[in-house]
Amino acid sequence: MAVFDPESLAAALAGYAPVGRVWIAYSGGLDSTALLRAAAAVRERLPGALWAVHIDHGLQPESRRWSEHCRATCESLAIPFLGRRLDLSPTPGESPEAVARVARYGEFSVLLAPGDLLLTAHHQDDQAETLLLALIRGSGVHGLSAMPVAAELGLGRLIRPLLDRTRAELEHYVRTLGMTWVEDPTNGEPSMDRTYLRNLVMPLMRERWPAVSATLARSAGHCAETAVLVDLVAGHELAGLTGERPGTLSVAALNRVEPVLRKAALRLWLRRRGFRLPDTAHLGRIVHEVLTARPDAEPLVAWPGCEVRRYRQDLFALRPLPPAPVDLECRWEGPVFDLPAGLGTLDRFPDDGEAGWPGAQPEPLLVRFGVTELTCRPCGSVHHRPLKKIFQEAGIPSWLRAYVPLLFAGDQLLAVLGVCRCEPAGAAPPSAITAEDSAPVRLLPPPRVRWSGHPWESLGFFR
Repeated sequence: MAVFDPESLAAALAGYAPVGRVWIAYSGGLDSTALLRAAAAVRERLPGALWAVHIDHGLQPESRRWSEHCRATCESLAIPFLGRRLDLSPTPGESPEAVARVARYGEFSVLLAPGDLLLTAHHQDDQAETLLLALIRGSGVHGLSAMPVAAELGLGRLIRPLLDRTRAELEHYVRTLGMTWVEDPTNGEPSMDRTYLRNLVMPLMRERWPAVSATLARSAGHCAETAVLVDLVAGHELAGLTGERPGTLSVAALNRVEPVLRKAALRLWLRRRGFRLPDTAHLGRIVHEVLTARPDAEPLVAWPGCEVRRYRQDLFALRPLPPAPVDLECRWEGPVFDLPAGLGTLDRFPDDGEAGWPGAQPEPLLVRFGVTELTCRPCGSVHHRPLKKIFQEAGIPSWLRAYVPLLFAGDQLLAVLGVCRCEPAGAAPPSAITAEDSAPVRLLPPPRVRWSGHPWESLGFFR
């Protein structure tokens, strides 16, 4: 058996530029204990100051004791220690391990300062198990790439410097030093897929093929190279697929792309926008239902954390829309008003006394949502138009219209915020426009009220 030497850790990190801190993701288990001890042995040659971070998920009765063990171990090694407790509560049907992982990396992402490195103790056997799980789940080349050595994380980087080391090597190293570690009882639970592979399947495979972990890890490396090539080709194609709205894709351009490349481009687009990738069925629905729908249709394909929608010839990937604030009415007092449900902020600017506008009318200002069957005479227009027509001319999809704040003074509609202002009742029409004029109006946003901070600001729908 090969022997693990801390010098190999120093060599693995030698190519990284100097940073503020090098963090060890320290769970207290065997693997992270080996990484922590090795880092302490070569701390003078690390690219930054050595720190340890421990995340207590609050999922095990013994988790507080584990945290104290981690703190004491770091104190004995003179390593600064940061502990975080999360108190997670997975809902029925959710995997506690998956919930814990998402929450853990979320904490890591927030923790890292620009350039910081976070080292995790994933090793060769972990890589082999990850590849097998990906195969069982029917993953493509990106999933079969398993875990990369380095990846962006928050403002820093995630580094896995032990992927070429086996668990047996790390255990030998820790036992030789006489160090102790904590054991998570779920590591012996065969109902968990990874534990089943680790304790029941992999030992049988090693009896037949002693180097199976190394060969599986090598296959993961080949898949990673293929995934890079796929992304290079898909990225080149994506450059010519941009839609009219920021961050969107052109439906017409996508439909001209060869089917296999079209799917690769969609996956890369979603990944770049930070979404969990869809499974084969959901990706197929995007291709066969959304891209082929009528231009006036508004199809939806959704999976956890993402909704893919179409409006006219643009394809959108969005966070799930919150519950629409239908029939909600709020009284607006003061210059700034925070809208409910995370829908942003309204700012009122000094008024010049124009009749019918904020500050000039005796009625209180009201903000309403989802009010239908209203009309508005946009500034500069002769005709009153239904709100549906105004939204259409402004290019606002029907799935966003219920979230648009409508500004009232009493019963009088003053503005469709972010879209246009409405002329007050009794205001004379502009002399330059006749009743026979049928050209679309030029919609003007309210000059004295600004809607900002809403979830769709980056899409350029609202001004």
